[in-house]
Amino acid sequence: MKGHIRPRGKDRWQIVLDAGKDPDGKRKQLWRTVFGKKKAAYSALAALIREVETGTTVDSARISLSEYLETWLASVRTRVAPSTWERYRIAVRHNMLPSLGNVSLRNLRPMHIQKLYSGLLEGHGCSHGRPLSARTVHHVHVILGGALREAERLQLLARNPAAHVKPPRPVDREMVALNEHQAVALLNVAKTTRLYVPILLALTCGLRRGEILGLRWQDVDVDGGRLSVRRVLTRAANKVYFKEPKSRKGNRTVAMSSLTCSALRSHRASQVADHEALGTKPHDHDLLCPAVDGSPWHPAGFADAWERFVTKVKDLPRIRFHDLRHTHATLLLRANVPAKVVSERLGHATAAITLDVYSHVLPGMQEEAAAKIDRALRPAFIATVKNSSVA
Repeated sequence: MKGHIRPRGKDRWQIVLDAGKDPDGKRKQLWRTVFGKKKAAYSALAALIREVETGTTVDSARISLSEYLETWLASVRTRVAPSTWERYRIAVRHNMLPSLGNVSLRNLRPMHIQKLYSGLLEGHGCSHGRPLSARTVHHVHVILGGALREAERLQLLARNPAAHVKPPRPVDREMVALNEHQAVALLNVAKTTRLYVPILLALTCGLRRGEILGLRWQDVDVDGGRLSVRRVLTRAANKVYFKEPKSRKGNRTVAMSSLTCSALRSHRASQVADHEALGTKPHDHDLLCPAVDGSPWHPAGFADAWERFVTKVKDLPRIRFHDLRHTHATLLLRANVPAKVVSERLGHATAAITLDVYSHVLPGMQEEAAAKIDRALRPAFIATVKNSSVA
């Protein structure tokens, strides 16, 4: 089996491999473009020869985008969380393939992808026929770009066409934060409902929904006033499962207020009484906030319960459950709690992320900074002016 290498510019090489003849007797050649030093091109040629000899080669001129993306989905399934893979699957099969599935991988161009995004925003080219938000189309772009980078790494593509496409800019969701009086009013309304403890944990500890639904009593030290976020309840394909927090900072310990500790003591006593009524024993692995039957509270069911509850709350802004976490962060920052402490409570990777997310809901921060620098420099400035006058 013969092959040769042709230079195609600075650090760019074209591999041509004679791969015999096809069933019609026509000469069959495989072409690849390689970037880097000449040594890398020879290595790629040797790898291509091995692929042909073992029958594992893929001709990107003949493979369709549909075939490639299905292969890519299968390859990443064991590398990402089930919920992440489910998002990939939906993006590929419902948003990409209806429009681009029949395009060959090698012939895919930025123009095809740009047209796809425009169609998705208008409700064309996706399986359900409804317009997608700019944020969702941006997610499609991220997933497609990652899949095509893998094709580039495998030398099925010379360039990633998605890298030359501008996706729509996501519109930031409006962040709503309650003030102290509104937060207390919400807790008072929820006090007799099953949502009271989840609302309390979101408002006073800044926990996410999945973190709250994953909490067990063994994760909570009421006497010590601390709880540990060790796992998250999530879902994929309508099934729920527990997983570790996705980042190292997400796995954290959060100090609880005396209000929260007192409420959790009462909540635990109520659960123990329920066990006694059923003739069962409470365990440390019991969930703090389970479904009615004691099983994990499905996130979709929780979302439905929240919607039914919040629509009945009067004199308060219409908020998402996640806005309670925003409220926690906003109240702390307005009380001049250091951003690093707030970041640690939220599980953010850095304090810079916390400030970036929440600075716009803190009116007066720039003015306060200006006033502080004025107070710091004014005495020395006045003294300098007086000395100059004396001289």
